[in-house]
Amino acid sequence: MNVYYISILLFAIPLNILVSSPQKNPSITPHHTPIYTSRLLSEKEIKSTNYDNDPQMKKVMKKFQDRTSERLREYDERMKQKRQKSKEERDKRTQEIIEKDKMEKSLEEKVEKGCLKCGVVLGGGVLPVWGMITGLWYATWSQYVAIAVAEAATNAGIEAGVKVGLVKVTEIATQSLGTSGEIPTMDVLAKMTTGISADNVTLHGIFNAINSAMPRKYDYDTYSLFSSTVQKLAETPKAVTTGYATQAAEVTKAFADAKAGVLTQAGNATSTLTTAITATVVTIVVIVLILVIIYLVLRYRRKKKMNKKSQYTKLLKE
Repeated sequence: MNVYYISILLFAIPLNILVSSPQKNPSITPHHTPIYTSRLLSEKEIKSTNYDNDPQMKKVMKKFQDRTSERLREYDERMKQKRQKSKEERDKRTQEIIEKDKMEKSLEEKVEKGCLKCGVVLGGGVLPVWGMITGLWYATWSQYVAIAVAEAATNAGIEAGVKVGLVKVTEIATQSLGTSGEIPTMDVLAKMTTGISADNVTLHGIFNAINSAMPRKYDYDTYSLFSSTVQKLAETPKAVTTGYATQAAEVTKAFADAKAGVLTQAGNATSTLTTAITATVVTIVVIVLILVIIYLVLRYRRKKKMNKKSQYTKLLKE
């Protein structure tokens, strides 16, 4: 009995183990050995030329080569275009710099030559010749002006002296005649004194001019007393200078004042013109100096720029 119990107990232990085992699900592990298909090339297969004869592989390789060649060709074309564009832009900028430099150089040369020519022409030719011509013209003009001014002053003095003299003649005739006779009008007397010279612009000279120009009919008509009075005073100059000294002095003074006034005005005008000529000469000299200064400045700048260019050229060559 004891042996059976022990056997039963020993048989229960494996059953318990089977019941309590976690592997309740059936196992899916295959009981056969799997066949592994490897896609790796062996050393022998790598060295083989089987793919070279494969039409599909040849097609793929040809397609790859065509695409690669096309892309390389497109890349080369793009690079050529970029290089060409860069070269054109560089050449364009270089040409612009050259043209700009030529224009600046040409402009500077023209300005320099123009300033130099102006300075040489004005300083070496025009100004001396102009000065000589101006000097001759000024001398001739001065003589002409002096003569013209003297003539104008004399005419003004004659006019003023005759005007005052006729007034004094009328006053003297009125005092001598009273209401006995008539006296010609001032216009008539002025016509009688037309052409009188400067030396005769005195009270006696005016009486003498009236007496010489008076018509003979005045000896018999209403102006007979006036004619005889004028004739008497014209023939006796001492009587005029002594008896009518005040009136004679007024006539002489009127002549001298009028003449002096014209001479003074002409002198002021001549002085103004001389000042204007001097100012013109000074202005021309200043212009010449400015042109010479501009020429020197441009020449200095040009030399400085040429030195810089030579330095740049040396650096580029090095």
